[in-house]
Amino acid sequence: MKNIGKTLIVVACLGMLWQIAYWCRLFPEIMFPSLLDIGKALLRGFEKDSLSESILFSLRLIGWGMITGILSGFILSAAAILSKTFCVIYDTIITIFDPLPGVALLPLAILWFGTGEMTTVFIIVHSVIWPVSRSIIDGFRSTPKVYIEHGQNLGLSMVRLITDIYLPASLPSILSGLKVGWARAWRALISAEMIFGVSGAVGGLGWFIYVKRYQMDTAGTFAALVVIMIIGIFIEHLLFNSLEKHTIRKWGMIKNE
Repeated sequence: MKNIGKTLIVVACLGMLWQIAYWCRLFPEIMFPSLLDIGKALLRGFEKDSLSESILFSLRLIGWGMITGILSGFILSAAAILSKTFCVIYDTIITIFDPLPGVALLPLAILWFGTGEMTTVFIIVHSVIWPVSRSIIDGFRSTPKVYIEHGQNLGLSMVRLITDIYLPASLPSILSGLKVGWARAWRALISAEMIFGVSGAVGGLGWFIYVKRYQMDTAGTFAALVVIMIIGIFIEHLLFNSLEKHTIRKWGMIKNE
């Protein structure tokens, strides 16, 4: 609650600065709407423009992409730890594909999967799997050797070593990778939806932004951006911070604020 309160204070200060800039007419109104106009556009989006459906559509796609990317990254990273040969191969694959932006692969994804939901999920998985895999492998490699030897002395199998030793010890690195993957997944999702538009019965938030931009509805565009920021704040505090609080902070792996 303390962190949420700090976030709300920062948001309120930024909102005040925004409104002051609007009152001072530092930018044309069509480029820089007031907070009231953005609020009205937000309400209009929920009432008339199916904004709630767009939010649910985007969250469903990013949920599938995140789950697939995280599970794939964990399985491949665990295999890399168990096999030195595969580790060299997978390290090379990560080095090659991690710098590639998902948007760059979008034309190929459209050729392979068409313009449906599978294309968007593919782009999200690409954006998630590499930073998550890198963080898992780096975390596994940084696990103190004494922990591993202790587990081996207890007779733990390789699977138990991964689940009981490697995974808890590397959790700070993994959480960092998950945050990076989440941010990159959002960017990939919005970019994909803005480029080829509707990929299902309704469009997602990216398509909503594109339509508002096409209609020269700047307030509506900012309203969609506000929704994305609110979702990001909730995920950060309710998911990542909560998970961090009940694991690595509780275990004393990092100091409490």
